Amino acid sequence: MCRNITTLRGLEPAATTEEIEAAARQYVRKVSGVQSVTDQTRDAFEEAVAAVAAATTQLLEVLPARRNPPTTVPPLRRPEVQARIAARAAKS
Repeated sequence: MCRNITTLRGLEPAATTEEIEAAARQYVRKVSGVQSVTDQTRDAFEEAVAAVAAATTQLLEVLPARRNPPTTVPPLRRPEVQARIAARAAKS
């Protein structure tokens, strides 16, 4: 499965907007088969990401609290991923 699609329910602190969007983006990539967004696919792709992120946010808000935290840490919370993101930002 896609690496950003991890359990977001029960995180402490709660899942961020960025984590929810990253999971939505990976989901839309997987089901659509679109790996590189082009001018032809951009609008539909981004609309789908927004819809999935909104549905995920709503779902997380209405589900009851978890008894145990998730067993995996979302990628955006992992130090090695944060280091890669910072390195890319420094190059820009």
